[in-house]
Amino acid sequence: MENELFEKTPVPKAYFKFALPVVLSMVVSLVYNMVDTYFIAQTGNTNLVAGVSLSAPVFTLMIALGDIFGLGGSSLISRLFGEKKDEDGKRLSVFCFYAAIVCGILVTAVMMMLREPILYVLGANAETLSYASGYYTYIVLGAPFIILSFTPSNLLRTEGFATATMTGSILGAVVNMILDPVFISVLGLGAAGAAIATVIGNIFADIFYVWFLLKRSRRLSINPAGFHIHIAEVGQILAIGIPASITNLMQSIGIALTNRSLLPYGNDKVAAMGIVMKVNLIAVLVLVGFAFGAQPLVGYNYGAKNHARLKEILRFSYSFECCTAAVLAGALSLAAPAMIGMFMQDAAIIEIGVPMLRMQQMGMVFTAVVLVTTCTFQSAGKAVGAFLLSISRQGVLFAAVLFIASKAFAYQGVLMAQAVSDLLTAVMAVILFEILIRRPLYR
Repeated sequence: MENELFEKTPVPKAYFKFALPVVLSMVVSLVYNMVDTYFIAQTGNTNLVAGVSLSAPVFTLMIALGDIFGLGGSSLISRLFGEKKDEDGKRLSVFCFYAAIVCGILVTAVMMMLREPILYVLGANAETLSYASGYYTYIVLGAPFIILSFTPSNLLRTEGFATATMTGSILGAVVNMILDPVFISVLGLGAAGAAIATVIGNIFADIFYVWFLLKRSRRLSINPAGFHIHIAEVGQILAIGIPASITNLMQSIGIALTNRSLLPYGNDKVAAMGIVMKVNLIAVLVLVGFAFGAQPLVGYNYGAKNHARLKEILRFSYSFECCTAAVLAGALSLAAPAMIGMFMQDAAIIEIGVPMLRMQQMGMVFTAVVLVTTCTFQSAGKAVGAFLLSISRQGVLFAAVLFIASKAFAYQGVLMAQAVSDLLTAVMAVILFEILIRRPLYR
Protein backbone atom coordinates (compact mmCIF):
# COMPACT_ATOMS: atom_id res chain seq x y z
CA MET A 1 0.00 0.00 0.00
CA GLU A 2 1.37 3.38 -0.97
CA ASN A 3 2.37 5.61 1.95
CA GLU A 4 0.36 8.44 0.42
CA LEU A 5 -2.78 7.07 2.07
CA PHE A 6 -1.09 7.39 5.47
CA GLU A 7 0.70 10.68 4.85
CA LYS A 8 -1.12 12.90 2.35
CA THR A 9 -4.69 11.77 1.62
CA PRO A 10 -7.26 14.19 3.18
CA VAL A 11 -8.03 13.04 6.71
CA PRO A 12 -11.76 12.27 6.26
CA LYS A 13 -11.05 10.22 3.12
CA ALA A 14 -8.15 8.34 4.73
CA TYR A 15 -10.15 7.81 7.92
CA PHE A 16 -13.07 6.22 6.10
CA LYS A 17 -10.74 4.25 3.84
CA PHE A 18 -9.40 2.50 6.94
CA ALA A 19 -12.49 2.53 9.14
CA LEU A 20 -15.37 1.65 6.80
CA PRO A 21 -14.18 -1.89 5.96
CA VAL A 22 -13.76 -2.56 9.69
CA VAL A 23 -17.22 -1.14 10.42
CA LEU A 24 -18.74 -3.27 7.65
CA SER A 25 -17.06 -6.36 9.08
CA MET A 26 -18.40 -5.36 12.49
CA VAL A 27 -21.89 -5.01 11.04
CA VAL A 28 -21.66 -8.50 9.54
CA SER A 29 -20.41 -9.76 12.91
CA LEU A 30 -23.38 -7.99 14.46
CA VAL A 31 -25.80 -9.67 12.05
CA TYR A 32 -24.20 -13.01 12.92
CA ASN A 33 -24.62 -12.33 16.65
CA MET A 34 -28.25 -11.44 16.14
CA VAL A 35 -28.94 -14.47 13.94
CA ASP A 36 -27.21 -16.66 16.51
CA THR A 37 -29.38 -15.24 19.29
CA TYR A 38 -32.48 -15.41 17.09
CA PHE A 39 -32.17 -19.14 16.40
CA ILE A 40 -31.42 -19.86 20.05
CA ALA A 41 -34.37 -17.72 21.21
CA GLN A 42 -36.70 -19.38 18.70
CA THR A 43 -36.46 -22.58 20.73
CA GLY A 44 -38.67 -20.76 23.26
CA ASN A 45 -36.52 -22.22 26.05
CA THR A 46 -35.69 -19.42 28.50
CA ASN A 47 -33.16 -21.58 30.33
CA LEU A 48 -31.35 -22.31 27.06
CA VAL A 49 -31.17 -18.59 26.25
CA ALA A 50 -29.95 -17.87 29.78
CA GLY A 51 -27.38 -20.70 29.59
CA VAL A 52 -25.84 -19.35 26.39
CA SER A 53 -25.89 -15.81 27.85
CA LEU A 54 -23.99 -17.06 30.89
CA SER A 55 -21.33 -18.67 28.68
CA ALA A 56 -21.04 -15.72 26.29
CA PRO A 57 -18.11 -14.20 28.26
CA VAL A 58 -16.01 -17.22 27.26
CA PHE A 59 -16.15 -16.21 23.59
CA THR A 60 -15.33 -12.62 24.56
CA LEU A 61 -12.30 -14.00 26.42
CA MET A 62 -11.09 -15.57 23.16
CA ILE A 63 -11.37 -12.19 21.41
CA ALA A 64 -9.44 -10.64 24.29
CA LEU A 65 -6.59 -13.12 23.96
CA GLY A 66 -6.45 -12.62 20.20
CA ASP A 67 -6.13 -8.89 20.81
CA ILE A 68 -2.89 -9.41 22.75
CA PHE A 69 -1.09 -10.29 19.53
CA GLY A 70 -3.45 -8.61 17.07
CA LEU A 71 -3.81 -5.13 18.53
CA GLY A 72 -0.52 -5.29 20.45
CA GLY A 73 1.35 -6.34 17.33
CA SER A 74 -0.43 -3.95 14.96
CA SER A 75 0.28 -1.00 17.28
CA LEU A 76 4.03 -1.61 17.24
CA ILE A 77 4.16 -2.64 13.57
CA SER A 78 2.26 0.52 12.50
CA ARG A 79 4.80 2.70 14.28
CA LEU A 80 7.69 0.73 12.76
CA PHE A 81 6.23 1.23 9.27
CA GLY A 82 5.94 4.95 10.04
CA GLU A 83 9.63 4.91 10.95
CA LYS A 84 10.41 3.05 7.67
CA LYS A 85 11.53 -0.10 9.53
CA ASP A 86 9.65 -2.55 7.33
CA GLU A 87 11.84 -5.62 8.00
CA ASP A 88 11.37 -5.28 11.74
CA GLY A 89 7.62 -5.10 11.22
CA LYS A 90 7.72 -8.29 9.14
CA ARG A 91 9.65 -10.18 11.84
CA LEU A 92 7.16 -9.19 14.50
CA SER A 93 4.19 -10.27 12.37
CA VAL A 94 5.65 -13.81 12.32
CA PHE A 95 5.89 -13.83 16.11
CA CYS A 96 2.30 -12.60 16.56
CA PHE A 97 0.88 -15.26 14.25
CA TYR A 98 2.46 -18.26 15.96
CA ALA A 99 2.14 -16.86 19.47
CA ALA A 100 -1.64 -16.68 18.94
CA ILE A 101 -1.76 -20.38 18.00
CA VAL A 102 0.27 -21.44 21.05
CA CYS A 103 -1.89 -19.26 23.29
CA GLY A 104 -5.05 -20.93 21.93
CA ILE A 105 -3.73 -24.44 22.61
CA LEU A 106 -2.84 -23.53 26.20
CA VAL A 107 -6.25 -21.93 26.77
CA THR A 108 -8.04 -25.05 25.56
CA ALA A 109 -6.06 -27.29 27.90
CA VAL A 110 -6.56 -25.11 30.99
CA MET A 111 -10.22 -24.24 30.45
CA MET A 112 -11.28 -27.82 29.74
CA MET A 113 -9.67 -28.96 32.99
CA LEU A 114 -11.49 -26.22 34.91
CA ARG A 115 -14.80 -26.41 33.00
CA GLU A 116 -17.21 -27.05 35.87
CA PRO A 117 -15.76 -24.53 38.37
CA ILE A 118 -15.68 -21.84 35.69
CA LEU A 119 -19.31 -22.49 34.70
CA TYR A 120 -20.45 -22.07 38.31
CA VAL A 121 -18.41 -18.87 38.64
CA LEU A 122 -20.19 -17.58 35.52
CA GLY A 123 -23.51 -18.15 37.31
CA ALA A 124 -24.78 -21.46 35.91
CA ASN A 125 -27.34 -23.26 38.08
CA ALA A 126 -29.26 -26.54 37.93
CA GLU A 127 -31.63 -25.24 35.23
CA THR A 128 -28.98 -23.71 32.97
CA LEU A 129 -25.86 -25.84 33.55
CA SER A 130 -26.36 -28.34 30.70
CA TYR A 131 -26.99 -25.56 28.16
CA ALA A 132 -24.09 -23.43 29.38
CA SER A 133 -21.79 -26.46 29.38
CA GLY A 134 -22.63 -27.39 25.78
CA TYR A 135 -21.79 -23.91 24.48
CA TYR A 136 -18.70 -23.58 26.70
CA THR A 137 -17.20 -26.95 25.69
CA TYR A 138 -17.14 -26.39 21.94
CA ILE A 139 -16.09 -22.75 22.14
CA VAL A 140 -13.14 -23.76 24.32
CA LEU A 141 -12.17 -26.63 22.00
CA GLY A 142 -12.10 -24.12 19.15
CA ALA A 143 -10.00 -21.59 21.06
CA PRO A 144 -6.86 -21.89 18.84
CA PHE A 145 -8.89 -21.07 15.71
CA ILE A 146 -10.85 -18.25 17.33
CA ILE A 147 -7.84 -16.58 18.94
CA LEU A 148 -5.80 -16.86 15.74
CA SER A 149 -8.47 -15.18 13.58
CA PHE A 150 -8.19 -11.92 15.53
CA THR A 151 -4.44 -11.65 14.94
CA PRO A 152 -4.01 -11.39 11.13
CA SER A 153 -7.29 -9.47 10.91
CA ASN A 154 -5.59 -6.68 12.87
CA LEU A 155 -2.10 -7.03 11.40
CA LEU A 156 -3.29 -6.70 7.79
CA ARG A 157 -4.64 -3.20 8.49
CA THR A 158 -1.10 -2.00 9.25
CA GLU A 159 -0.30 -2.56 5.57
CA GLY A 160 -3.48 -0.81 4.47
CA PHE A 161 -5.41 -4.02 3.72
CA ALA A 162 -8.57 -3.04 5.59
CA THR A 163 -10.74 -4.59 2.86
CA ALA A 164 -9.01 -7.96 3.29
CA THR A 165 -9.72 -7.79 7.01
CA MET A 166 -13.37 -7.15 6.20
CA THR A 167 -13.48 -10.02 3.70
CA GLY A 168 -12.15 -12.54 6.23
CA SER A 169 -14.59 -11.39 8.90
CA ILE A 170 -17.53 -11.52 6.50
CA LEU A 171 -16.55 -14.98 5.25
CA GLY A 172 -16.41 -16.35 8.80
CA ALA A 173 -19.70 -14.73 9.78
CA VAL A 174 -21.56 -15.90 6.66
CA VAL A 175 -20.39 -19.50 7.16
CA ASN A 176 -21.47 -19.19 10.78
CA MET A 177 -24.93 -17.88 9.89
CA ILE A 178 -25.49 -20.65 7.32
CA LEU A 179 -24.53 -23.35 9.80
CA ASP A 180 -26.43 -21.92 12.80
CA PRO A 181 -29.91 -23.16 11.88
CA VAL A 182 -28.47 -26.49 10.71
CA PHE A 183 -26.70 -27.26 13.99
CA ILE A 184 -29.14 -25.56 16.39
CA SER A 185 -32.49 -26.64 14.93
CA VAL A 186 -32.10 -29.27 12.19
CA LEU A 187 -29.59 -31.40 14.10
CA GLY A 188 -31.09 -30.40 17.45
CA LEU A 189 -27.75 -29.55 19.07
CA GLY A 190 -29.04 -26.35 20.69
CA ALA A 191 -26.38 -24.32 22.50
CA ALA A 192 -23.61 -26.73 21.48
CA GLY A 193 -24.64 -26.30 17.84
CA ALA A 194 -24.31 -22.52 18.07
CA ALA A 195 -20.77 -22.93 19.40
CA ILE A 196 -19.78 -25.46 16.71
CA ALA A 197 -21.01 -23.11 13.97
CA THR A 198 -18.96 -20.28 15.50
CA VAL A 199 -15.76 -22.35 15.52
CA ILE A 200 -16.20 -23.52 11.92
CA GLY A 201 -16.80 -19.92 10.80
CA ASN A 202 -13.52 -18.89 12.42
CA ILE A 203 -11.68 -21.75 10.72
CA PHE A 204 -12.83 -20.47 7.32
CA ALA A 205 -11.67 -16.95 8.23
CA ASP A 206 -8.26 -18.33 9.29
CA ILE A 207 -7.83 -20.11 5.97
CA PHE A 208 -8.55 -16.90 4.07
CA TYR A 209 -6.11 -14.85 6.15
CA VAL A 210 -3.32 -17.39 5.71
CA TRP A 211 -3.89 -17.39 1.93
CA PHE A 212 -3.84 -13.59 1.82
CA LEU A 213 -0.65 -13.32 3.89
CA LEU A 214 1.09 -15.83 1.64
CA LYS A 215 -0.11 -14.47 -1.71
CA ARG A 216 -0.78 -10.74 -1.35
CA SER A 217 1.07 -9.24 1.59
CA ARG A 218 4.52 -7.73 0.98
CA ARG A 219 5.39 -6.37 4.42
CA LEU A 220 3.90 -9.07 6.68
CA SER A 221 4.80 -12.76 6.92
CA ILE A 222 4.04 -16.13 8.53
CA ASN A 223 7.32 -17.72 7.37
CA PRO A 224 9.32 -18.75 10.48
CA ALA A 225 12.57 -19.28 8.53
CA GLY A 226 15.35 -17.17 10.04
CA PHE A 227 12.95 -15.71 12.58
CA HIS A 228 14.27 -13.94 15.67
CA ILE A 229 12.82 -11.53 18.20
CA HIS A 230 14.22 -9.53 21.09
CA ILE A 231 12.78 -9.64 24.60
CA ALA A 232 12.30 -5.86 24.46
CA GLU A 233 10.12 -6.25 21.34
CA VAL A 234 7.97 -8.89 23.04
CA GLY A 235 7.61 -6.48 25.94
CA GLN A 236 6.46 -3.69 23.63
CA ILE A 237 3.82 -5.95 22.04
CA LEU A 238 2.56 -7.13 25.42
CA ALA A 239 2.61 -3.60 26.87
CA ILE A 240 -0.13 -2.62 24.41
CA GLY A 241 -1.62 -6.04 23.72
CA ILE A 242 -2.40 -6.88 27.33
CA PRO A 243 -4.34 -3.64 28.00
CA ALA A 244 -6.17 -4.21 24.69
CA SER A 245 -6.91 -7.74 25.80
CA ILE A 246 -8.06 -6.53 29.19
CA THR A 247 -10.65 -4.31 27.47
CA ASN A 248 -12.41 -7.40 26.11
CA LEU A 249 -11.64 -9.45 29.20
CA MET A 250 -13.31 -6.75 31.29
CA GLN A 251 -16.30 -6.98 28.97
CA SER A 252 -16.54 -10.68 29.84
CA ILE A 253 -16.23 -9.89 33.52
CA GLY A 254 -18.77 -7.06 33.22
CA ILE A 255 -21.32 -9.36 31.57
CA ALA A 256 -20.68 -12.08 34.15
CA LEU A 257 -21.06 -9.61 37.03
CA THR A 258 -24.28 -8.25 35.56
CA ASN A 259 -25.71 -11.73 35.08
CA ARG A 260 -24.86 -12.75 38.63
CA SER A 261 -26.41 -9.54 39.96
CA LEU A 262 -29.60 -10.31 38.02
CA LEU A 263 -29.86 -13.97 39.11
CA PRO A 264 -31.70 -13.18 42.38
CA TYR A 265 -34.43 -11.56 40.28
CA GLY A 266 -34.96 -14.66 38.09
CA ASN A 267 -33.62 -16.41 34.96
CA ASP A 268 -36.02 -14.34 32.85
CA LYS A 269 -33.99 -11.22 33.78
CA VAL A 270 -30.77 -12.96 32.70
CA ALA A 271 -32.38 -14.08 29.43
CA ALA A 272 -33.67 -10.55 28.74
CA MET A 273 -30.23 -9.05 29.44
CA GLY A 274 -28.67 -11.58 27.05
CA ILE A 275 -30.93 -10.29 24.28
CA VAL A 276 -30.35 -6.65 25.30
CA MET A 277 -26.58 -7.13 25.11
CA LYS A 278 -26.93 -8.40 21.54
CA VAL A 279 -29.07 -5.40 20.52
CA ASN A 280 -26.65 -3.07 22.29
CA LEU A 281 -23.90 -4.45 20.06
CA ILE A 282 -25.47 -2.53 17.17
CA ALA A 283 -24.12 0.68 18.65
CA VAL A 284 -21.01 -0.70 20.31
CA LEU A 285 -19.61 -2.59 17.31
CA VAL A 286 -20.16 0.33 14.94
CA LEU A 287 -18.35 2.63 17.38
CA VAL A 288 -15.55 0.11 17.89
CA GLY A 289 -15.20 -0.23 14.12
CA PHE A 290 -14.82 3.52 13.56
CA ALA A 291 -12.53 4.03 16.57
CA PHE A 292 -10.16 1.13 15.99
CA GLY A 293 -10.49 0.95 12.21
CA ALA A 294 -8.38 4.11 11.95
CA GLN A 295 -5.76 2.83 14.40
CA PRO A 296 -3.06 2.18 11.75
CA LEU A 297 -3.50 5.77 10.53
CA VAL A 298 -2.97 7.11 14.06
CA GLY A 299 -0.04 4.78 14.78
CA TYR A 300 1.73 5.50 11.49
CA ASN A 301 1.58 9.29 11.91
CA TYR A 302 2.58 9.07 15.55
CA GLY A 303 5.60 6.94 14.58
CA ALA A 304 6.43 9.36 11.75
CA LYS A 305 6.15 12.30 14.21
CA ASN A 306 3.72 14.04 11.86
CA HIS A 307 2.02 15.92 14.69
CA ALA A 308 0.01 18.32 12.55
CA ARG A 309 -1.68 15.48 10.69
CA LEU A 310 -2.10 13.46 13.87
CA LYS A 311 -3.95 16.32 15.58
CA GLU A 312 -6.25 16.66 12.57
CA ILE A 313 -6.99 12.91 12.67
CA LEU A 314 -7.82 13.03 16.38
CA ARG A 315 -10.13 16.05 16.02
CA PHE A 316 -12.05 14.29 13.26
CA SER A 317 -12.18 10.98 15.16
CA TYR A 318 -13.64 12.44 18.36
CA SER A 319 -16.21 14.60 16.55
CA PHE A 320 -17.43 11.88 14.22
CA GLU A 321 -17.48 9.16 16.89
CA CYS A 322 -19.50 11.19 19.41
CA CYS A 323 -22.07 12.28 16.81
CA THR A 324 -22.46 8.70 15.62
CA ALA A 325 -22.92 7.50 19.21
CA ALA A 326 -25.69 10.02 19.87
CA VAL A 327 -27.60 9.04 16.72
CA LEU A 328 -27.30 5.30 17.42
CA ALA A 329 -28.34 5.68 21.07
CA GLY A 330 -31.43 7.68 20.12
CA ALA A 331 -32.47 5.23 17.41
CA LEU A 332 -32.05 2.14 19.59
CA SER A 333 -33.92 3.74 22.50
CA LEU A 334 -36.90 4.56 20.27
CA ALA A 335 -36.91 1.12 18.65
CA ALA A 336 -36.30 -0.84 21.88
CA PRO A 337 -39.64 -2.77 22.00
CA ALA A 338 -39.42 -3.83 18.36
CA MET A 339 -35.73 -4.75 18.58
CA ILE A 340 -36.21 -7.04 21.59
CA GLY A 341 -39.41 -8.48 20.10
CA MET A 342 -37.45 -9.56 17.03
CA PHE A 343 -35.67 -12.14 19.15
CA MET A 344 -38.39 -13.38 21.47
CA GLN A 345 -42.11 -12.74 21.10
CA ASP A 346 -42.68 -12.91 24.82
CA ALA A 347 -44.47 -9.92 26.35
CA ALA A 348 -42.75 -10.43 29.72
CA ILE A 349 -39.25 -10.54 28.19
CA ILE A 350 -40.00 -7.41 26.11
CA GLU A 351 -41.30 -5.56 29.15
CA ILE A 352 -38.18 -6.49 31.11
CA GLY A 353 -35.77 -5.78 28.26
CA VAL A 354 -36.93 -2.32 27.11
CA PRO A 355 -35.77 -0.36 30.19
CA MET A 356 -32.56 -2.44 30.24
CA LEU A 357 -31.73 -1.43 26.66
CA ARG A 358 -32.62 2.23 27.13
CA MET A 359 -30.46 2.43 30.24
CA GLN A 360 -27.51 0.99 28.28
CA GLN A 361 -27.89 3.73 25.63
CA MET A 362 -27.60 6.54 28.18
CA GLY A 363 -23.84 6.07 28.34
CA MET A 364 -23.15 5.59 24.63
CA VAL A 365 -21.59 9.03 23.92
CA PHE A 366 -19.30 8.55 26.90
CA THR A 367 -18.39 5.12 25.51
CA ALA A 368 -17.38 6.82 22.24
CA VAL A 369 -14.96 9.11 24.08
CA VAL A 370 -13.42 6.13 25.89
CA LEU A 371 -13.04 4.10 22.68
CA VAL A 372 -11.27 6.82 20.69
CA THR A 373 -8.99 7.64 23.62
CA THR A 374 -8.14 3.98 24.19
CA CYS A 375 -7.37 3.56 20.48
CA THR A 376 -5.12 6.63 20.58
CA PHE A 377 -3.18 5.34 23.59
CA GLN A 378 -2.70 1.92 21.97
CA SER A 379 -1.58 3.45 18.67
CA ALA A 380 0.89 5.76 20.40
CA GLY A 381 2.27 3.03 22.67
CA LYS A 382 0.94 4.71 25.84
CA ALA A 383 0.58 1.48 27.79
CA VAL A 384 -0.31 3.05 31.14
CA GLY A 385 -3.19 5.10 29.74
CA ALA A 386 -4.50 2.14 27.72
CA PHE A 387 -4.27 -0.11 30.77
CA LEU A 388 -6.13 2.27 33.09
CA LEU A 389 -9.01 2.70 30.66
CA SER A 390 -9.05 -1.03 29.92
CA ILE A 391 -9.62 -2.05 33.52
CA SER A 392 -12.19 0.66 34.25
CA ARG A 393 -15.30 0.88 32.06
CA GLN A 394 -16.43 -2.74 32.45
CA GLY A 395 -13.93 -3.81 35.05
CA VAL A 396 -12.80 -2.34 38.36
CA LEU A 397 -14.80 0.89 38.11
CA PHE A 398 -17.88 -0.93 36.81
CA ALA A 399 -17.67 -3.53 39.59
CA ALA A 400 -17.52 -0.78 42.22
CA VAL A 401 -20.44 1.12 40.66
CA LEU A 402 -22.47 -2.10 40.28
CA PHE A 403 -21.88 -3.06 43.92
CA ILE A 404 -22.86 0.37 45.27
CA ALA A 405 -25.81 0.88 42.90
CA SER A 406 -27.26 -2.60 43.47
CA LYS A 407 -27.09 -2.12 47.25
CA ALA A 408 -28.60 1.37 47.09
CA PHE A 409 -31.22 0.86 44.37
CA ALA A 410 -31.58 -2.95 44.12
CA TYR A 411 -32.71 -4.08 40.63
CA GLN A 412 -32.75 -0.55 39.19
CA GLY A 413 -29.21 -0.07 40.43
CA VAL A 414 -28.05 -3.07 38.38
CA LEU A 415 -29.60 -1.51 35.27
CA MET A 416 -28.04 1.93 35.74
CA ALA A 417 -24.53 0.70 36.65
CA GLN A 418 -23.12 0.59 33.10
CA ALA A 419 -24.21 4.12 32.15
CA VAL A 420 -22.71 5.56 35.35
CA SER A 421 -19.49 3.64 34.76
CA ASP A 422 -19.36 4.96 31.17
CA LEU A 423 -19.59 8.56 32.43
CA LEU A 424 -16.88 8.14 35.06
CA THR A 425 -14.53 6.35 32.64
CA ALA A 426 -15.01 9.13 30.05
CA VAL A 427 -13.96 11.70 32.65
CA MET A 428 -10.87 9.61 33.36
CA ALA A 429 -10.16 9.36 29.60
CA VAL A 430 -10.25 13.15 29.16
CA ILE A 431 -7.82 13.67 32.05
CA LEU A 432 -5.40 10.99 30.79
CA PHE A 433 -5.56 12.32 27.22
CA GLU A 434 -4.63 15.79 28.45
CA ILE A 435 -1.60 14.42 30.31
CA LEU A 436 -0.33 11.79 27.87
CA ILE A 437 -1.24 13.12 24.42
CA ARG A 438 -2.49 16.70 24.23
CA ARG A 439 0.21 18.43 26.29
CA PRO A 440 3.14 16.74 24.46
CA LEU A 441 1.58 17.48 21.04
CA TYR A 442 0.39 21.04 21.61
CA ARG A 443 3.22 22.48 23.69
